[in-house]
Amino acid sequence: MTKPDAAADPRPDTDAWARDTEEKVLLAALPLAAAEGWTRRLALRAGAEAGLSPGEVELLLPNGPADLAALLSRRHDARALAQLGGLDPQTLKIRERIRTAVETRLDVAMLDEAALRRCAGFLALPQNLPLAGRLAWESADRLWRWAGDTATDENHYSKRAILSAMLTGALAIHMASGRGAAMAFVDARIANVMRFEMWKATTRLRPTEAVKGLAETLGRLRYSR
Repeated sequence: MTKPDAAADPRPDTDAWARDTEEKVLLAALPLAAAEGWTRRLALRAGAEAGLSPGEVELLLPNGPADLAALLSRRHDARALAQLGGLDPQTLKIRERIRTAVETRLDVAMLDEAALRRCAGFLALPQNLPLAGRLAWESADRLWRWAGDTATDENHYSKRAILSAMLTGALAIHMASGRGAAMAFVDARIANVMRFEMWKATTRLRPTEAVKGLAETLGRLRYSR
């Protein structure tokens, strides 16, 4: 029995309207952001440019500028991965993969520099730091997957935490001091990580086991076991 062709699936794509309209609103927002700031007013004005009523904008982007920030970050992720798609990561050493991935992500993001600066200011507000962290983690996860990471243990989380911080720091430095300073920062952080990994491979200590043991102990204390 043959499986039905997914391309011929008669069921409607109920999310297609939302995806297409989100893209239209984001594209309308980019040239407006420098003047409007990363605000709910920006979301409403961009929605109007895309032909939406205020009610439709509220339905599409209930969190206003926060939803726009997520759309912008995912736009940059997608465009970076599209550029990286022409490169086989297996031909590179792991440090070269991460450097290339970060460099590509930075270059793509800076194509929207005026809007990015406004968005970065919005994400730097204390109430928006959790969102900024989630978006950076999401970007790091996608870049690590491109690089071929398949870790499912604690390394899965440590790799993404390190890369999230690297991406956030490099982007801030790029906007403040330029591309050269940003990539010097990236190179220094990669060198730090590689030295730590070399130390882990040669020392008799097992830091990951120590962390695991600490987590188990805390768990027993928490649940009185």
